[in-house]
Amino acid sequence: MKLELTFCHCLCATDKFRINGITALKDEFGFGYDADPESAEEYGCGNRVWERRECSREILSLYDITEEEYAEIAAKLEEGLSFGCCGWCV
Repeated sequence: MKLELTFCHCLCATDKFRINGITALKDEFGFGYDADPESAEEYGCGNRVWERRECSREILSLYDITEEEYAEIAAKLEEGLSFGCCGWCV
């Protein structure tokens, strides 16, 4: 598998995300949300987290990856897109 993954300066986005030469969408692997909105600044996040979705045969086929490679990609997204308190949207 060839993975190209970088994250934006605004923390909840990917700058470059390609798998085996195909532009990928992070939403196909999981979703982000604010787990503690009560602690957030106005227009920010109190605890930004990203959770993986279960893999599907369609996604595995689309990117020509295995379940293990899917898990590796999802773990990298979890690490890069879960970062706690943020006020970048302010």
